[in-house]
Amino acid sequence: MKIKGSHTLAVPRGVVWEAILDPEVLSRTLPGCEDMAPVGDNRFRGKLKMKVGPVQGVFEGGVELLDLDPPNGYSLKMDGKGAPGFVNGNGSLRLEDTDDGGTLLHYEIDAQVGGRIAAVGQRLLDSSAKVLTRQGLQGLEQQLAARAPVPDEAAAPAPLDDDDAAAAAPSQAAFAGRFAAGMARELWPYLVGGALVVLTAIAISLRACS
Repeated sequence: MKIKGSHTLAVPRGVVWEAILDPEVLSRTLPGCEDMAPVGDNRFRGKLKMKVGPVQGVFEGGVELLDLDPPNGYSLKMDGKGAPGFVNGNGSLRLEDTDDGGTLLHYEIDAQVGGRIAAVGQRLLDSSAKVLTRQGLQGLEQQLAARAPVPDEAAAPAPLDDDDAAAAAPSQAAFAGRFAAGMARELWPYLVGGALVVLTAIAISLRACS
């Protein structure tokens, strides 16, 4: 399963670079992430709650950042396993300045999945990956907005407490609702010929998160 694309972020590259190295930001950005902590230099372990159609469960695994090139990007490798199966992969993140002072994020992930989660079918896996990627990027935008510098110091609000400095991660119920809506958009062209039944099953299974 390959995930590849680009996304424009309206903050300077240095701010984005710091964010994508911060485990607290990453844990608040990844949909379904329940825990993430450093276990060594540029290595993290955590738990990720996933639900793809009728298959659900918690993956436990790790991410290692490699070939760090600040503030341009890095490579990564990941592994995870749980009751739904396993996922292994590698990829890269690359950052570029934009003409208006923002950042263009390029991402590319090549992942292999196995076990029960692979049995849902390639189309559903690809659609799920697109939805999760889109939600992850939206989460990153929220985290960046919370830590972006204020351009006019005179108009700056009072400092925030540490607990308020980062945008709150979405609840499992909110994540489930957005995931269902995203899956509907992804699968709409395929609803003819029985795929409507698949989408209905996804919606019903996601209600368990609410």
